[in-house]
Amino acid sequence: MASEEEMMRQMMGFSGFGAAEKPQVKQFEKVSQQRIEEAKRKDDKDEEKTKNQTDFDVDDDEEVIGPLPPGFGQSGNEEKSKEPKEKGSEEAKQKKDSDEESEDDEEENIIQKIPRSHEITLKHGTKVISALALDPSGSRLASGGYNYDVKFWDFNSMDINLRAFRTIEPFESHWIHSLKYSITGDMLLIGAGNAQPKVLDRDGHQVYECKKGDQYIVDMRNTKGHISMVRNCCWDPKDRNMFISSGDDGTVRLWDINTVRKNKEVIVVKDMQRRKTGCTYCTFNHDGKLILAAGQDGSIQGWDTKKMFVNTSIKIPNAHTKGSETSCLTLAHDNRTLISRGGDDTVKQWDLRNVKKPVATMDGLTTYYSTTMCSFSPDEKLLLTGTSTKKEGEGSLLFLERDTFETVYQVKFGKGVSVVTSLWHPKLNQIVVGLSDGNVRVLFDPTKSRNGATLCVGKVKHKRVDLGEEMIKPQIVNPHSLRMYREKKIDSVKKMKAKMRKDPITSHKPEAPMGTGHGAGGRLKEGMSLTGFVVKNIALAKKDDLNPREALLRHAKEAEKNPFWISPAYASTQPKKIFKEESSEEEEEDDMGPLGKRQKTQ
Repeated sequence: MASEEEMMRQMMGFSGFGAAEKPQVKQFEKVSQQRIEEAKRKDDKDEEKTKNQTDFDVDDDEEVIGPLPPGFGQSGNEEKSKEPKEKGSEEAKQKKDSDEESEDDEEENIIQKIPRSHEITLKHGTKVISALALDPSGSRLASGGYNYDVKFWDFNSMDINLRAFRTIEPFESHWIHSLKYSITGDMLLIGAGNAQPKVLDRDGHQVYECKKGDQYIVDMRNTKGHISMVRNCCWDPKDRNMFISSGDDGTVRLWDINTVRKNKEVIVVKDMQRRKTGCTYCTFNHDGKLILAAGQDGSIQGWDTKKMFVNTSIKIPNAHTKGSETSCLTLAHDNRTLISRGGDDTVKQWDLRNVKKPVATMDGLTTYYSTTMCSFSPDEKLLLTGTSTKKEGEGSLLFLERDTFETVYQVKFGKGVSVVTSLWHPKLNQIVVGLSDGNVRVLFDPTKSRNGATLCVGKVKHKRVDLGEEMIKPQIVNPHSLRMYREKKIDSVKKMKAKMRKDPITSHKPEAPMGTGHGAGGRLKEGMSLTGFVVKNIALAKKDDLNPREALLRHAKEAEKNPFWISPAYASTQPKKIFKEESSEEEEEDDMGPLGKRQKTQ
């Protein structure tokens, strides 16, 4: 049968109603239908997977928690659901036990991280070590104390004798309060008992000295520098030319090494009554955007470096006891956790986001020194500080947990020795401790520490040889090869000792005193010293009991018989002797005239 289209063509007389359908359209329709079918199949597979996953998750929940709620389980699964309960309780007990064991393991791991197996002693002097500083690389150590000296120690060049390569006295009659290396390690900042901090290079030569202010000016903002003792100094962690200093004049001053005339900025520290109070410590945070200072009124204050130094951004009014000296402020790298070491024998932890109350406090940490420090371990999980003691007790270096302040470990250094300053270098993994007996102890572990003290422990001192000795050829002289210089062999030691005693030079026999006569050649005769010789021969006062008249009359007869001096001259002219007649004293005065009119003789 012909189709309807062909019948219409014949009736109308047309050859066709247009072009025939292209095969591409039919192919496109087939491809689209295939894709739709594939998509439906994928959806069905995904639904089956989700069902299986939900069933698996429910089974897991049953294993961890216990039986399913009533509506999700069947009666046939009740016996199976009882077993997970027992399994869950056993697992909970095992978890508790494992947690306790893990805590013990953590404590052991923390103690094992402390480098404490070996130590060396650097002898600074006999007085208290008040300040320590290590450069960022850990190769140079600077120590200062109450003996006014600053000593430089180089671990790379130091041998087993452990001697400092340079000793200086930067401030006459002022003990050292603060030592800080710059961020590049090429300069050392020193603060002492006077009003002018100094900057030295790595070898101890002066680079910069701060100006001193006018002590007769009341407003501290108008002075060029400090007018009283400087307590602490600190470098800017971002700018190598900037540093701050604090002192008893109640100011924190910002200095620039490139400006010589005066300080750059002045911050006046005030108490709650808006009165000036001394500043015992100052520091930057790790990004240099905040300056913190501790006052003698027990407060801790902070200023934002991007704003005017008029109002404080952080203020803790009663952080420590009023009148005590807060010796250290330490910030963690998160710039939120602050540790303060107070003169009231406490260590406190503060959160700078909420400073109303301390996060943790530890009491009973005795301190007798205004420079007692505290610092973090390299991973900031432990806190390091020292305690003081009198002659009867022992000071100790304490390792405290950061959050709870529990004592993890402590090191003691002897009876009557206090721990004043301490620091834990992150690169070296070594602990440097300054003690009250004038020694600096370096704690390290050869397996955990690197460089630093490990370099100088095994070094042997090399003997120095002069250049002249190397140039001259040595001459070997062997006199015993000749017969005339040969010594006879002695059979026994007794004969050898007897021979040595006979020789006064070999036996070092002292010279015998001279027997008779006077001394000669610097030697005195027997039984006489220099004073005895003078008394006996020169200054001897001999007793003379004879009458002088009788002594003269002894020689009268000889003078008459044999005249020698006067009598022969008058023998011819005046053979008879004429003597002066006796006269009274009055006649003598008349002859000479009154005493008042006597002629003056020159």
